[in-house]
Amino acid sequence: MNIGTISQQSAMNSCPTQSDTRSTKDRIIDMICNNPNLPTMGSSLSRIVQISSSEDESTEQLANLILADVALTQKIIRLANSVIFRSPTTQVVTNVSRAIQLLGLDMIKTSALAMTLVDSIPGKHEKYVRQELALALTASLIGRQLAKHSYFPNAEEASIAALFKNMGRLLLAAYDHNLYKETMSLVEQGTHTKTQASIQIIGCSFDTLTEIAMRKWLIPESIIRAMKLISTKTLVSPKSRQEWMQQVAEFSESSAELIYRQDESKENTLDKILLKRFGTALNLDKEKLDTLIFQAAEETRMLSNQVHLQPLTRITDIDNADVNSISNSDKDNLPKIKCHPSGKPYNALDQLLIGEQDVAILTATKQYKINELILIILETLYKSLGFSLASMILKDIKTNQYRVCYSFGKNSIELERSFIFSNAASSDVFTLSINKNVDLTISDSKDIKMRNMLPNWHSQLFPDTRSFVILPLVIKNKPFGLFYLDRQQEAPEGFSSDEMRVIKALKKHLLTALSSQ
Repeated sequence: MNIGTISQQSAMNSCPTQSDTRSTKDRIIDMICNNPNLPTMGSSLSRIVQISSSEDESTEQLANLILADVALTQKIIRLANSVIFRSPTTQVVTNVSRAIQLLGLDMIKTSALAMTLVDSIPGKHEKYVRQELALALTASLIGRQLAKHSYFPNAEEASIAALFKNMGRLLLAAYDHNLYKETMSLVEQGTHTKTQASIQIIGCSFDTLTEIAMRKWLIPESIIRAMKLISTKTLVSPKSRQEWMQQVAEFSESSAELIYRQDESKENTLDKILLKRFGTALNLDKEKLDTLIFQAAEETRMLSNQVHLQPLTRITDIDNADVNSISNSDKDNLPKIKCHPSGKPYNALDQLLIGEQDVAILTATKQYKINELILIILETLYKSLGFSLASMILKDIKTNQYRVCYSFGKNSIELERSFIFSNAASSDVFTLSINKNVDLTISDSKDIKMRNMLPNWHSQLFPDTRSFVILPLVIKNKPFGLFYLDRQQEAPEGFSSDEMRVIKALKKHLLTALSSQ
């Protein structure tokens, strides 16, 4: 078998377990398959990539995934408030749901992937790692720019393929920088292509390493195929989405280097080569290419700032950058929010007021979707009050059952399938709250009196819950749903009268919006 190619099955089974005389190729593959840090990174990236294509579900699931990571949440919110994305008349963004609405689902996916990749890669401030990360971010943003003008469905997958296309080089730079330097020195001398150099030094191509990592992380096949090299020298207009994605992924990787070229003569040469190879296929001329590169460079700078990856004007700048001046981790710089033992923030009222202001401004514009409003309100309750789970539950008139519609927090996606209960005549706290339209705050669900009022389904679904809140949603004396929020800790502090006032105001915004539908 040619060492430069590995089939899908052999790639999945090529992880060597033990050998004292392993080849360089086997050692690198073993690192990709068995390094304890990489599975965590891979699963995080895979979860973002594999979010469903349904717009409503994607927004909720992506927001939930981002909210589970405090550092990622703050980066996304900062990005939404950056000058390049927010107009002077736009209200300051304070929550993830609003950031997704402002930037768009595709931009958030691209940014979340890039941010997760940067945070997960060890030694991100080492010069070779930074070089490959910078190229990956730029390639991804170039791919996203092209996807915006594509008539193919799910075009944003091309930007994901562009982000991952240099993963083999990036992993080698992160885990064996000496081997990376030796391989890339052959490329810089002009005697070898990247493929030739990697096969000579490592024993397999960078593309093979990339494919092994992608399959290990269960990245969709369409994205893996999009990273395949195209043999034809001059490309023609693509006949299929898959062919277009291949062209975009390769073009994005190659054109990203334009931003970091030091030698202007080489830059002009690369410019001409790109236009000759991709101009007809991707409908590009010199002016379009320059505009594309400029936009990608600006967005790369902005995104690099959010992840504390010092942006590079040129690749050679990495040798002169003051690496020590760069923050090591966003997590180290996050403000510490003081909370009650229950998890409720001491500044809950301030956070509620900010969220309620966002909702009031949104509803005043009359330009919103009802699901967008629901997600912002639900996120405000979830974050401001420090709950583990926050769900909106709607009544199914046909079956007379209540089912989860939207949810944030632990196991929220799984719960959406099983969190179902009927509105049968009963004296449990849920039925009483809904039928009497009374907001209920349960500070300790394990109290003997309270346990007797809990329905069986709640005890089975939430055996570890210690405190929860029920906020019924009723229009014209007809209950149609409720907000359910819970924690695994007691919450003896409850809510102040001012906090309850804002909570009721959030409910009122939603009820008013629903009444006007």
